[in-house]
Amino acid sequence: MKTLYPFVISTLVVTFVGCNPSPQATETSKETTEVTKKIITLTDFKKIKGVDNIQDVPFQLFTKLDSVHFFMAPSKDADHLKVAKNKLDNYYGFEEFDDFYAIHFSIDNNISNSIEAFVLKSEFTASFDLTLEGKDLYEIRSSLLKKDQDFKNKSFYKFGTIAEVSAQEFKTASKNRIDEVLVKNPKVKLKDGNWVYTENGKEIVIVQHENVSTEEGMLSNEYIGQSPSLNLEVFKENSPEVYDLYYSFYNIKPEVSFRTFTGGYPQIIPGKNWISYVNSNNDVGSDFAINKYAEQVSDQENLLYINFTNFKIADHKKAFWVDNDTFYAEVFPTNSAPAKGKNQKTAYLKIQLKPNLF
Repeated sequence: MKTLYPFVISTLVVTFVGCNPSPQATETSKETTEVTKKIITLTDFKKIKGVDNIQDVPFQLFTKLDSVHFFMAPSKDADHLKVAKNKLDNYYGFEEFDDFYAIHFSIDNNISNSIEAFVLKSEFTASFDLTLEGKDLYEIRSSLLKKDQDFKNKSFYKFGTIAEVSAQEFKTASKNRIDEVLVKNPKVKLKDGNWVYTENGKEIVIVQHENVSTEEGMLSNEYIGQSPSLNLEVFKENSPEVYDLYYSFYNIKPEVSFRTFTGGYPQIIPGKNWISYVNSNNDVGSDFAINKYAEQVSDQENLLYINFTNFKIADHKKAFWVDNDTFYAEVFPTNSAPAKGKNQKTAYLKIQLKPNLF
């Protein structure tokens, strides 16, 4: 019996230790569980004044995810909530951190029920970082081919091809442009608030074709230059009360007369009397139009109009033709916008019309 005693004691000690876990381990496990299971709702976030003017928003945020995470502080350890994205939700960015953006968000689009939250940069793209990647450049809203207006066809394939190209290709191609460069006529000068054409001591006032004072406000004009091929003087006309502006063409001899206009800076192809333009559409995307000037009737024939949906025009003065079918333009994604210290990401497009489209 004596030889068995140590063995029994040893067994009892091992059994005792194995069945009694450390109180400290239990406490730590309990604390971890409590942090993980803490529940918050949108009502726990800081209440703020809602956005009532989009112009006051430094930048907007966009996401392709079905749901995103709202954090109560710009830290991955902060309390957070998974929020489903609704089609009408807007994410207004106000501040940028290392891994987060601070946003103002209106719950259920109710401006009176707005909160501040912090969202992960990895889940969003800021308006100044948007690119054309993944965008369908062929998507259009409507078109007009001569007299055939079409609201059903939603693709540019019917008219030609469109593709993003490098900045280098755009720069190289610009050296081969065939459209006119408008050069200011030294005989046209601003005098006493009016543009005046002077020749052989005789002055002719170039009067705008609409009344100077309109229901929308005062019209103003700016001399752009002369089209040598059309022998017309080009002016930019606009009103401070409305967004739209247009470029008007005037004949000087034998008398001043309004001839035609475009909705954007004109690209003129000599020999064909084509006047084209690209311009950001007030509603969505951008407009691309080609018209043929008919001198005899002081009018223009509509050849082509396209309303593209997924990009805006960056600088319509930089657009150009390299031949009768190939057009280049500098653009931005539709929702792109600059922010303080942040520039939009520029893209370059090549539009190739089908041969003999007109």
